[in-house]
Amino acid sequence: MVKQEIQYVDLFAGAGGLSTGLDNAGLEPIHAVEIDEDARATYAKNREEFDQEDLTGDIREVESSEIPEVVGQDSVDLVAGGPPCQGFSEVISPDGSDERNQLFRDFIRWVNELQPKAALFENVRGMEKTADGKFLEAVQKSFENIGYEAVPNVVTASDFGVPQYRRRLIVLAFKDDPPSHSIDGYELNPVETPGVINGIGDLPEVGPGEEAVEYDQEPQTVLQSDLRGSTQELTHHQAANHSDELVEMISHVSDGGNKSEIPEELQPSSGYHNSYSRLDSQEPAVAITSNMSKPSSARCVHPFQNRGLTPREGARLQTFPDSYRFVGGLVSVRKQIGNAVPPYLGESLGYYLKEAVFGVELTEKDNERIDILRSGALPVEEYTSQDGETGGVTKQVTLDSMN
Repeated sequence: MVKQEIQYVDLFAGAGGLSTGLDNAGLEPIHAVEIDEDARATYAKNREEFDQEDLTGDIREVESSEIPEVVGQDSVDLVAGGPPCQGFSEVISPDGSDERNQLFRDFIRWVNELQPKAALFENVRGMEKTADGKFLEAVQKSFENIGYEAVPNVVTASDFGVPQYRRRLIVLAFKDDPPSHSIDGYELNPVETPGVINGIGDLPEVGPGEEAVEYDQEPQTVLQSDLRGSTQELTHHQAANHSDELVEMISHVSDGGNKSEIPEELQPSSGYHNSYSRLDSQEPAVAITSNMSKPSSARCVHPFQNRGLTPREGARLQTFPDSYRFVGGLVSVRKQIGNAVPPYLGESLGYYLKEAVFGVELTEKDNERIDILRSGALPVEEYTSQDGETGGVTKQVTLDSMN
């Protein structure tokens, strides 16, 4: 009989972006590990089944023999997560010497102890090239040493309905033979690629240093409607208090434009190539980072308003629902959002695992959710008039062609 309830443990869980997606896909979280106190509090605050003290802090302090007791059972179906990604950055650690690069061994240790059917290892794309690819090879070899075959794939978040060009390395490891079809080709193939304004266009206008706590218009797109849900109170929509000089500088930059449009007498004396640049309202955002509110650091200026993104706008572009509450100060909240796995991506991975790995037939509710993820850029009225039928998903064509 096919197992219907798929239980998982989330390691290096952060604020819970991956878990939010897996939960939406119908998987059941059993335990989570996260060293950052604010992120751990956020994870628990948004899940009735957990208190903060129920979760593990430092993964390095848990001995292998203690893992089943910590989790509360001897095994799970899935171990998911990814160690801090900064150590794999080609800029920060081109030779792989960052000590955070060793945390993947703790991930392997938990997999070995819990013996899941599958493991989902997520990280930045740069891990492929760190130390000339030796770290990715080490991850694959480590899985092999404990009896798992690891299959790496690089995915782009916008292929899964996320209004963001965020490329991630997904390593899926299988205790048995890998499924006949991999995550490659399982993209949701959105009806239209969602752009920045499709995600945040219904949020109230705020100026530098201002905060809005109430919505002032109805959602215009499927994405906005889905992420707002039934939420009545707007939270985390607070803009950074930019200087008058900075506001004047970015006011000269057009939708999707860059600092070359800034008059010569106002040109900044330093910055990266994409500093002081506006997001293109009609295109997915670049990767959202903890610097989402800092125009001097990255392309994070609102398409029309003269400021960097608010945390709620960053959370929207990551596809966190508006009901999600983040614990901590503004700096901590931005970090939690920027470091997260987009929930829509996690949800899509959950459907793939259910169907391809665990042999669970997707329900009508699952397929309705997939249709919503594909249709985020559509106006609400257009989607409603089609009765939610937008032509299926790419993965279905892939699966049918292999039968």
